[in-house]
Amino acid sequence: MNRKVQTELSAMMFLEFFIWGAWFVTLGTYLGKGLSFDGSDIGKAYSAMPWGAIIAPLFVGMIADRFFSAQKVMGILHLLGGAVLYYATTVRDPGMFFWVVLIYALCYYPTLALVNAISFNHMENTEKQFPVIRVFGTLGWIVAGLVVGFAGVEATAIPMKIAAYVSIILGIYSFFLPETPPKSLGQKVTVSDVLGLKALALMKDRSFAVFALSSLLICIPLAFYYNFTNLFLNESSVSNAAGKMTLGQMSEVFFMLVMPFFFARLGVKKMMLFGMLAWAVRYLLFAFGNSTSLVMMYYTGILLHGICYDFFFVTGQIYVDKKAPKEMQASAQGLIALITYGVGMVIGALISGIVVEKYQVMQDAQITGHHWKTIWIIPAVMAFVVIALFAILFKENAANEEAESAAE
Repeated sequence: MNRKVQTELSAMMFLEFFIWGAWFVTLGTYLGKGLSFDGSDIGKAYSAMPWGAIIAPLFVGMIADRFFSAQKVMGILHLLGGAVLYYATTVRDPGMFFWVVLIYALCYYPTLALVNAISFNHMENTEKQFPVIRVFGTLGWIVAGLVVGFAGVEATAIPMKIAAYVSIILGIYSFFLPETPPKSLGQKVTVSDVLGLKALALMKDRSFAVFALSSLLICIPLAFYYNFTNLFLNESSVSNAAGKMTLGQMSEVFFMLVMPFFFARLGVKKMMLFGMLAWAVRYLLFAFGNSTSLVMMYYTGILLHGICYDFFFVTGQIYVDKKAPKEMQASAQGLIALITYGVGMVIGALISGIVVEKYQVMQDAQITGHHWKTIWIIPAVMAFVVIALFAILFKENAANEEAESAAE
């Protein structure tokens, strides 16, 4: 891969995740403070994105992969998505807002697969070249958070407008990316293939079934962080909340680099247990910290994101890759993605919204705050239950050892 192509793909990845990071983190603050949506309405709005994750594979697998060049499909989707996201800034009704964000999710989520497809198609050595390009996506998310945070516009529609403008820019830019023809041209692709349903046969293995169930369940408390941390920090009078939340992405990069060291010493089961434990500890830090003398508890909770994400989800991806037979690996990864980023996040968004609404503080029919200590203890307890389930029922086996070797 020449320098020109590498630069083009890196810029593509930067813009792709800049868009997501610009508006998604601060959405709860905008809806809660800017539009006075209650917790349940915010939860429903956030659930629109994982619904997109459930439906998007059908579009990519059944249509984009078979008929159209990836860069052209991505260009059209980002142009449409930019227009839809900008329109969302004019919507004030909670019910209507959900449907508009769902339409946007159907435009955006397929592009997450398309940027990978475009990148892989132009690499000679994916193991070495892809991480170098993918890291620009994390940098894009970080820069977006810093821009929004330092601008002080978290409770406004401006982050969504920024994301909409950048989406249109990426849409235009996509048509100038290297040609990436459809990878499944002329092949018969079924719904079962796309959703990874053939991998359900792996559920006969108890440990794999426990892993899949635990992955689903841990996404429920996980949604509390993604959907409400920015609103929580703003209500707690933490300045530049969006900028400080990028510490989580910075730690993600660090822990990704040191994962092989820990993998060799801890193994699959302990790595995933530490990942889940980090979620529980994070919520306790949020529950018992404050924005003055104990503000470091908030920052520590944010910095735990690297362990939360890398130690459980990335470790899980390696486990699935080694557990599934070669002909079923892609199907198995697709199934776990559907379970976690789709079904798990939908359930988590709805439950977190109900909990936050239950513990909101009302004055003169207006939402003036929330009982955050109680709110954060609830997902902490949820995470501890999942930890106990996983620790007792998941058993190490040969597939785990292979996964450990792969990470070294």
